[in-house]
Amino acid sequence: MLKEQELNEIQTEVFDILVSYDVEEKNRRKQHASKRLLEARRAIERRREEKELSPFIDDESWFDDEEE
Repeated sequence: MLKEQELNEIQTEVFDILVSYDVEEKNRRKQHASKRLLEARRAIERRREEKELSPFIDDESWFDDEEE
């Protein structure tokens, strides 16, 4: 009876460890996905800003006004 109780306690502890590991792994995956989504949003915003500002920025003559 005592051995059976010990085994059940050990099984319970191992199960708890596995469940907590699984939860942590899911959280890591969610964080990674969130980070990738945020990076994609930032890239889209940068592209929109560049597109919106491109008519006002001429790389060829960007510093010409300062030389004159």
